Amino acid sequence: MAPEVSPRRARAMLVTLSLAAFAFITTELLPVGLLTHIAPDLGRSRSQVGLLVSGYAVVVVLASVPLTRLTQRIPRRQLLGVTMLLFAAANAAAALASTYTVLAGARLVTALAQALFWSVATATVIGPFPVAVRGRAVAMFATGATLAPVLGVPLGTWLGQQAGWRAAFAVLAGVGLAIAAAVVVLLPSYPPAAGGAARGSAPDGRRFAVLLIATALGIGGFMTLQTYVTPFLLDVSGFADAVLAPLLFVSGAAGVVGTLVAARTLDSRPIASLLTPLSIGMVSLLGLYALGALKPGVVAFLAGIGLAYAAFGSAVQNRMLHLAPGSTDIASAGVSVAFNTGIAGGSLLGGALLPASGARPLALAGGLLALAALTLLAVDTRRGRAAGPAPTDPTASHPPRTLRRGTVSDRPR
Repeated sequence: MAPEVSPRRARAMLVTLSLAAFAFITTELLPVGLLTHIAPDLGRSRSQVGLLVSGYAVVVVLASVPLTRLTQRIPRRQLLGVTMLLFAAANAAAALASTYTVLAGARLVTALAQALFWSVATATVIGPFPVAVRGRAVAMFATGATLAPVLGVPLGTWLGQQAGWRAAFAVLAGVGLAIAAAVVVLLPSYPPAAGGAARGSAPDGRRFAVLLIATALGIGGFMTLQTYVTPFLLDVSGFADAVLAPLLFVSGAAGVVGTLVAARTLDSRPIASLLTPLSIGMVSLLGLYALGALKPGVVAFLAGIGLAYAAFGSAVQNRMLHLAPGSTDIASAGVSVAFNTGIAGGSLLGGALLPASGARPLALAGGLLALAALTLLAVDTRRGRAAGPAPTDPTASHPPRTLRRGTVSDRPR
């Protein structure tokens, strides 16, 4: 049984791991912003530096499940503390890298740390919260990842421009050390299986598999366009290069709004919270295909895509906590694989279509993938309602939590 955790400590854990998510996503995407600085300094082409991002996602896909299985018995305070120390050490190595090979090796270690972090962090941070508000906690945890492209990458890019690209990675190393210290102080130490969210509350292997497939399709749809949104805005919409940054900020800011909106609906309407963002994303992508030359419409559709992507990600994590057929750590690793498969697959699809067809068909392809994901989830929802609620596994799920004497407890009946 997990130890009692006070509400204040639970909230502090939530903020700490949300900051860790912010740091990981910032690190993952930072080479994109610093590409023109890293490439000449290390004597490599821009495309080779770009591989530091795509290769990162491949490592996360391949490593998430094996690493999670290998570390299933390690208490989460020790595991996440060591993970953040690895993050700090890898970023320090990146800051000191004298060759492209050393930088790529540092990125490999960071990607391995991220694969493990995303697999175990969700259940760890959500476990101390009452069941009735876990969806809100999921959304708050996801805020860190949502803010990374909006704040973290621009700030890191600015710092790299002012003080050299190595300075940005050095600062991230310091952030990692601070988070590692906070993890050791705030997280209680107990066997992972004793955590409050260690098992799904309504385990269903078939529906969980459907969720993973729909996640890969939906994220792939978003990324088919998002990876190449710059040529779309320049070539199809006719925007000037100077307004690209504000347009991308609009999309990122809408993502923050999407996460905050999801926080209000995930607990009361978990299925609608999953289907609605996909619907908005599908309409926005198809709208860009049909009306991509209409500038006011493009701004609205970009905001819709940003909002939908962030809200959908939160909803998937929340649904995982319900449907996980076994350990939620393994289930979370599966979700991470599905996300990164969608990211890599969408990027590859967009890259294949762009030279042959131009940027406009990317929105159509993305919209059709989002439609496929939406259809799959809608059919699964209808079947689930027709079959009635799935029986819960008394050994896997936990009774509703109650607040007693200022603590968040998980007491057996």
